[in-house]
Amino acid sequence: MFEQGKTTHLWLPAIIAMVLLAVTATWTGCKKQAPEPNPNHPVEVKNTEPPAEAKTSAKPTLIDIVRAARYRGYWGPAFTYWYGRQAPDFTLTDITGKKQKLSNHRGKNVIIIFWATWCGPCLMEIPDLIELRKTISEDNLAILAISYISEYPPNTAEMIKSFSESQKINYTVLAADIDDISVPYSTVSGIPCSFFIDPEGKIKLATSGLLSLGEIKAIIQADPL
Repeated sequence: MFEQGKTTHLWLPAIIAMVLLAVTATWTGCKKQAPEPNPNHPVEVKNTEPPAEAKTSAKPTLIDIVRAARYRGYWGPAFTYWYGRQAPDFTLTDITGKKQKLSNHRGKNVIIIFWATWCGPCLMEIPDLIELRKTISEDNLAILAISYISEYPPNTAEMIKSFSESQKINYTVLAADIDDISVPYSTVSGIPCSFFIDPEGKIKLATSGLLSLGEIKAIIQADPL
């Protein structure tokens, strides 16, 4: 009995460390490394709504949303220096060959999502973004998903287009060279990363990590800081 208890005692710290390591990987998202998800099969997303005690009856503020995110631990605010500042303009070509100029979407909310075909958390967001596109019209919301072309991890323009078509993505996808876009977008190092831009063209919030559909909608509806 003593030996059995001793063995359990030695294994327990190792098990706890493995669990913490897994949770930390989820918090940080993808940092230019290549998981091996199967691009031909969508990833199921479990309900990731904040717990009931974190919700309020009134429309939540951005501060409320960020506080509630601590319960999930999957994302946090990013690029805080840019909040309230005009979002730098850019013009990129989407996978259908159409030019997309950010400033052309003035007067509506805009979400810019940085992602890659090799990023597991990015793929987990896709079903929610597809559902978001179904529930909010293009007249009120532009969804621009930018994926940087890279040799390693492999993320070519052909891969991005093929993957997007296989997943029946219904929002705008752009395969871009990082040199074709300015700061702060060119300094994104962890994905998924999202920029929420208000109808006046100002950055309302930027996030790093995996967002739920409910959180995305709450951020869109929340007033700027």
